[in-house]
Amino acid sequence: MNILEILVLAVGLCFDTFAVSLSSGICLPRIRRSEFLKITLTFATIQSLFTLAGWLLGSGLERLISSVDHWIAFSVLFYIGGKMIWEAFSGKDEERCIDIRKFKIMVIAAAATSIDALAVGVTLAVINMPLNSILIASSAIFLTTALASAIGLKWGRKIGIKAGKRSEILGGIILVIIGVKILVEHLNILS
Repeated sequence: MNILEILVLAVGLCFDTFAVSLSSGICLPRIRRSEFLKITLTFATIQSLFTLAGWLLGSGLERLISSVDHWIAFSVLFYIGGKMIWEAFSGKDEERCIDIRKFKIMVIAAAATSIDALAVGVTLAVINMPLNSILIASSAIFLTTALASAIGLKWGRKIGIKAGKRSEILGGIILVIIGVKILVEHLNILS
């Protein structure tokens, strides 16, 4: 793979992270700088490590991952998005937003958006990508994912402040749509 192909791959893998970060930024317009960095670095680290882990696992696990990755990602994103929408309409005064700043939620969301990276890593092993190239690819994935997460959180903050309570519904809808998109693509429903 050349550098351009690696960059395209990295950008392709970070769209889900961008969507989750955008919806989190919408839902949580007040994120401290330290939390912002922790979220951004967690998403980038997990995405790049999943790619490396997939490469290390190689072709022996490819069938297992490709048969369930879309269901795992769909289930987690549908649950988080659905919970946001449900709580927005429930009228409760308690905390309505799923708080991506909480470490457990952050790691679950980062892992859900990185499952495709694991499968891509396995694919890269199958095509015999050498170690130096996988390290370059993993670094590119880290940087683009960090950038996508940062942009999503920043844009989401601006949208969230203006949109008020409707922003929570929008954030939930974004997550559900991403989950459905992953499922539709992997099940080849539209083909």
